[in-house]
Amino acid sequence: MPITKRSEIKIGARVFVVEKQNQRTGELTEGIVARILTPSSNHPRGIKVMLEDGRVGRVQKFVNDGDGK
Repeated sequence: MPITKRSEIKIGARVFVVEKQNQRTGELTEGIVARILTPSSNHPRGIKVMLEDGRVGRVQKFVNDGDGK
């Protein structure tokens, strides 16, 4: 389930995002948040962020959500 509230995401957080080209497959990319790109306080498909390596995607979950990864 995507993270839909901007206030839940902090710069430097380790997250899993889905990049636009992977939306159909749902393939997740792990990274550290460098910038929050979504200007509104919430978004139904997830908050869009830029990772430190420059990739952009919508936050699906935090790495430390207890999913064993």
